[in-house]
Amino acid sequence: MKLPFAGRLLAVALFATATTLTPLLSFQAQAADKPKVALVMKSLANEFFLTMEDGAKAYQKEHADQFDLISNGIKDESDTASQIRIVEQMIVSKVDALVIAPADSKALVPVLKKAMDAGIKVINIDNQLDAGVLKSKNIEVAFVGPDNRKGAQLVGDYLAKKLAAGDQVGIIEGVPTTTNAQQRTAGFQDAMQAAQIKVVSVQSGNWEIDKGNAVASAMLNEYPDLKALLAGNDSMALGAVSAVRAAGKTGKVMIVGYDNINAIKPMLKDGRILATADQFAARQAVFGIEAALKSIKGEALGSVEGVIQTPVELVTQPQ
Repeated sequence: MKLPFAGRLLAVALFATATTLTPLLSFQAQAADKPKVALVMKSLANEFFLTMEDGAKAYQKEHADQFDLISNGIKDESDTASQIRIVEQMIVSKVDALVIAPADSKALVPVLKKAMDAGIKVINIDNQLDAGVLKSKNIEVAFVGPDNRKGAQLVGDYLAKKLAAGDQVGIIEGVPTTTNAQQRTAGFQDAMQAAQIKVVSVQSGNWEIDKGNAVASAMLNEYPDLKALLAGNDSMALGAVSAVRAAGKTGKVMIVGYDNINAIKPMLKDGRILATADQFAARQAVFGIEAALKSIKGEALGSVEGVIQTPVELVTQPQ
């Protein structure tokens, strides 16, 4: 049957519209299929996490066709409540995966269980969640990160070579409710015990420069024979450098850190900081994102007892 002229025009218009919409609808379907990955970090006032975020964004830009990235951080290292709120927002946003460096190894577990119950894949980076609390919630979360105890022991062993048996040292610990703080302190203690060096004080500097400075100052005042300060991260090591200078003990009290952030590199060069550990901040989140994308696809993560171990290396004065 031959359509009237007006009918033929309408048919042509409908066909043109359909052929125009087909690739658009196909593109929209592809976009809808692209997973959303949320990266939730600790304090973005810490250079380590800024470097982590930059690395994650660069990786997403290189793989923009594979996933979308939402990155968030908190105002300071102990702002656990804000981090919990961020996770809750990501649940509402219906992200496909969540890669988190938890501010507290125990307090984040309940909200992460809520995320998993909502079908979100959860990957733990930087600071390992507490195994006992995970078990109590009947969930398993893969940890992607370095062996913090091993890294701290590498740093401690290097420091021990510069000290003598019986020398006094102090440890400036991170937030004490975090597994990585506990593991780094244990690694430092392992090294000091092996060298028969006396740890006279362990106090928390909350991972922060100012608190690290206050703790270092107090230790130097209380223990005038102190020979070294072992800081659980480089931010606290920066605070310790200022405290040692203020006490007039530059060159007399050695300092080591952990993270190898850019801010300490001049101090490694001139000896104000003796050593640190590099856990490759720019790759930390990337390792986690890669695991999250595998999990979304249902692929095996290749973890050993729930852990995917990433590298950590000793860094000393450049030659």
